[in-house]
Amino acid sequence: MGKREVKAVFLDRDGVLIHSLVRNGKPYSPNRLSMMKIIKGVPEACHRLKKAGFLLIVVTNQPDVARGKQSLEVVEEMNNRLLSILPIDDIQACYHDDVDNCICRKPKPGLLFNAAINWSIDIRKSYLVGDRWRDIEAGRSAGCTTIFIDYGYDESVQSKADITLKSLEEASQWIISKEQT
Repeated sequence: MGKREVKAVFLDRDGVLIHSLVRNGKPYSPNRLSMMKIIKGVPEACHRLKKAGFLLIVVTNQPDVARGKQSLEVVEEMNNRLLSILPIDDIQACYHDDVDNCICRKPKPGLLFNAAINWSIDIRKSYLVGDRWRDIEAGRSAGCTTIFIDYGYDESVQSKADITLKSLEEASQWIISKEQT
């Protein structure tokens, strides 16, 4: 088996690519396509990362499907919209809740490992950008460089990221400058 040279940026969906709905300091996924709004600067950041040679893989927990609060069809409709608008290569989604104890639900790294196998990604040369501790822990467990987008949610940060920034736009600039050194 040859050495893997493909690098990726793993992106959380809600809060990194699209606006989360924040209520009482906690982020929630939009539950209708009409509520899905791409965050300012995200298209430019994604294009910048693609031009730099990265695969863009979305890794997203969508437990509201298991909880009966969201339909699989709506989540897939949102994901398909993102694939049509942004230069994303793949979306890996976990539809389980914590009680299912599956290997794909972040903070476990199953979504990242699955994408690494499918796309021959060298995880150690890749990055994960997320806005929740579960994202960061999944990236750390997989061996990625982790970037935390800090929105000041009312939740404890249980895993320390390699760097904390304010947006995917900042993260894309940081990743590209790091790669050039």
